[in-house]
Amino acid sequence: MMASPEHGLFTPVTLGSLRLPNRIVMAPMTRGFSPDGVPGETVAAYYERRAAGGVGLIVTEGVAVNAEGWHSFTAPRLYGDDIVLPWRRVVERVHAAGGRIAAQLWHVGATAWTTVLHAGEVRPRVPRAGPSGLSGAGEPIARAMSGRDVADTIAAFATATRRARDIGFDGIEIHGAHGYLVDQFLWARTNRRADRYGGDALQRATFARELVQACRAEGGPDFPILFRFSQWKSLDYGATLFDGPADMERVLRPLADAGVTAFHASQRRFWEPAFAGSPLNLAGWARKVTGKPSITVGSILLDADFKQGTTERGGGTAAGAVTAERMELLAGMLARGEVDAAAIGRALIANPDLPEILRRGRIGDLHGFDRAQLATLE
Repeated sequence: MMASPEHGLFTPVTLGSLRLPNRIVMAPMTRGFSPDGVPGETVAAYYERRAAGGVGLIVTEGVAVNAEGWHSFTAPRLYGDDIVLPWRRVVERVHAAGGRIAAQLWHVGATAWTTVLHAGEVRPRVPRAGPSGLSGAGEPIARAMSGRDVADTIAAFATATRRARDIGFDGIEIHGAHGYLVDQFLWARTNRRADRYGGDALQRATFARELVQACRAEGGPDFPILFRFSQWKSLDYGATLFDGPADMERVLRPLADAGVTAFHASQRRFWEPAFAGSPLNLAGWARKVTGKPSITVGSILLDADFKQGTTERGGGTAAGAVTAERMELLAGMLARGEVDAAAIGRALIANPDLPEILRRGRIGDLHGFDRAQLATLE
């Protein structure tokens, strides 16, 4: 009997020193159930359930590296001595369930949100800062970071990396996507600096390169460092960071050389080619131009594209029913070595045991994702 296409997900894969039993990654999804930034029992149980369900690697929701970059008072953080033991409990629970977990390090930069995650969310009243203090539309919405701000922020990411390693995390992911701080440095529309952190694409990548180098120095030579990037931004779904493979290589190869273990390429629709003239998606091109492992993500298993039917200004997360329609495409990407793993988000909120269900070839038993599921941490 021919194996179901989803079974291509169940071969081991190695990301640097991290060997995973399968190629299913839990995508980072901001949930906002950590009061004062401290993850408690519900957060530990949430990740534990996905580990027990067979996820190869969990990437946590974004975790703040300092107060200035904190998304909200209910989003977790990785600064302050009071978070060490709570995070250690989370990691231990995941490990006891047979899982692996990486912390996504996050700084929101210059942002002006309208989206509310859930009724309990509280936004911190802190002064925001970005490379030039601009939105993607060129509006001044924050202050421009000074040279000292830049150095302090890089140091905060490095300190968070060391803390994550010491707590017991299996790696970190640097959030360099979706229009947040690292992406703001990479994007010409939000980085108009005249110093060495601004200029052409290679110069705009200086911040990200130095940040990766600092994290690598603190994490050590073998500690896995993932780097998430995207074309689209949270407030501009049609934005592009790279016009073609050469542009991508110019930015990502120095990051690979600086110490990135694997690239996590965020698309709203994973099946779409990244550039004209080639079937490769964004993760496929990241692997091709850097030689590093890549993780693809973007509406896997659901019939509604991520953000479908939502507005750029209002945000939101689209509901969707389960579909097997694109599993053949994903299986082909994995079999050809174009990508190394697949990150799944909304479907893992709805189905903590999703990997085990897929392993048994019972895709029809999966539940769809409904926005009401965001109101609790199950």
